Amino acid sequence: MFARSVIATLLASSLILCTGETHNMVNAKIASTTFEAPQKSAPLVEQYLLTGRLSEGEKSLKAHLTAHRNDDQTRFGLGLLQFLQAFESASQQIYYFGIRNWEGQLPTHLAMFRLPVNQQPHQISYQQLRKIFLDFHDKVAEAESTLSGITASDVTLPIHFGLIELDFTGHGEAQNEDKQRLWELYSVVSRNQQISASEAESFFIKFDRGDVHWLRGYCHVFLALSNIVLAYNSHASFDSSAHLFFACVDSPYKFLAQRRLSDKSAGWRPNLNEIFDVVAGLHHLQCEVVEPERMKAALNDLEEVVAQSRESWRWIMAETDDDHEWLPNPKQTGVIPNMQVTDEMVSSWMEIMDENEKILQGKLLIPFWRGNDTETGINLRKVFLEPRTFDLFDWIQGVAAQPYLEKGTLSKGDNWTRMRSGFSSNFPGFVLYFN
Repeated sequence: MFARSVIATLLASSLILCTGETHNMVNAKIASTTFEAPQKSAPLVEQYLLTGRLSEGEKSLKAHLTAHRNDDQTRFGLGLLQFLQAFESASQQIYYFGIRNWEGQLPTHLAMFRLPVNQQPHQISYQQLRKIFLDFHDKVAEAESTLSGITASDVTLPIHFGLIELDFTGHGEAQNEDKQRLWELYSVVSRNQQISASEAESFFIKFDRGDVHWLRGYCHVFLALSNIVLAYNSHASFDSSAHLFFACVDSPYKFLAQRRLSDKSAGWRPNLNEIFDVVAGLHHLQCEVVEPERMKAALNDLEEVVAQSRESWRWIMAETDDDHEWLPNPKQTGVIPNMQVTDEMVSSWMEIMDENEKILQGKLLIPFWRGNDTETGINLRKVFLEPRTFDLFDWIQGVAAQPYLEKGTLSKGDNWTRMRSGFSSNFPGFVLYFN
C-alpha cells in the first residue's frame, strides 16, 4: 500500500487529473500517441530499471561513479533508482508482514491501495512499523543526497518510464497479481486493461535538469512526511487499530483481530466492531513527541520543497528545446497527451510557492476556525519548532492551537482562490504534477 499508493498517485494523477478528462479518453490518447525515442545508447540505469534489478543497479552505478565522478547522467539515474527503491523496499516490508487484502472491499477508484496477499504473514510490532518508516526515510534521504551532487546544466536521462519494473513482494520474479511494471499499475488504477506493453514502451521521457529539482522536491516531501510520523509516539493507536490493516499484530488486545470486514460481496461496509476500532484508533492519536528534532527537520524539508520547485521552474522556463518533456514550459510539448502548461499557470504556481514560504516562515498565519477575532491565526512555524503532544480531536476542536495563536497577517482564502483559478478544476492534479 505504501509504495503502490504513492507511485500510482504520481503516475495516474499526471495522466488523468491533469488532463481533466475521463479514463477512457486519456487511455485512448495514450494508445494513439506515438513517441519516437532518439536512437542513442540508453543510460546505464535503464537496464536495471526495466528488469527490476534495483539493488544490483545501485551497486553498479555507485561503482561507475567512483571511477567517473563527473558523470551526472549516471548520478541522475542512481538518484531516480534510489528514490524508486525506497518505495519498493517499503512495499516489500509491508508485504512481509501481511497487509490485509482489500480486494472487493474498496471502491474501484481506490484500486491503487490493493496489494498482493501474503499467505504466510509475519507478526508486526509497533517498533517494526516505525522501522519501515525509518528505512524509507533513510533511503529517500540517500536519493536526495545523490541528486544534490548534480551540477551539469545539460544533464539528461532518457527513460522508457512505462516499462520500469518494481518488485513489490520481494519474490524476485514478476507475478501476475503483483502488477510490477508501472504501466500495469496504471492500467489497474485507470481500470483499463487494454494498454499493451508496446504502447507502454512508447511512453518515453527525456528527463533534464529541471526534472532533477522536481525529483529533489518530491524527496523532501516524503522526508517531511516520514519525519513527522517518526517525531511522535503513536503506539496506543497502533495497539487499538493496526489489526484493521495487518493480518498479524503484536498487540495486547488479541481479541480485536477476531472480527473482519463483512461479506466481501457487500463492498465497503465495516461491521459495528470495526467502526469502533476506527474511532478508537483516532481517539488514541494522542501522541507524545519523542524526537522533536524531526519536526524541525520536517520544517526544513518543507522549505526545501518550495526552494526546489522554484529552481525546477527556473530551469524549465529557460529551455529552448522540445524533446520528450516531462514538465514542459509554455513553448514546449509534454509527453502527456493534450497537456498544455501556460504562462498563467507558472505565474500562479510561483505565487503559491511565495505564499507557502511565508506561512512556513511564520510571516503569514493560518486563519483560526474558532472565535470571531479576524486578526488571530496559527503560526505554523511554531508548530514545528515547538512541538507538543498531538491530539487529533483537540486540534479539530481548536484547543490544541492555543499555544500557537498570535495576531498578525493572515493567509486569505481569496488569495488562494485567485491563485488556483489559472488551473481551473484540475488544480489537485497539477499540484502533484508541478510539485
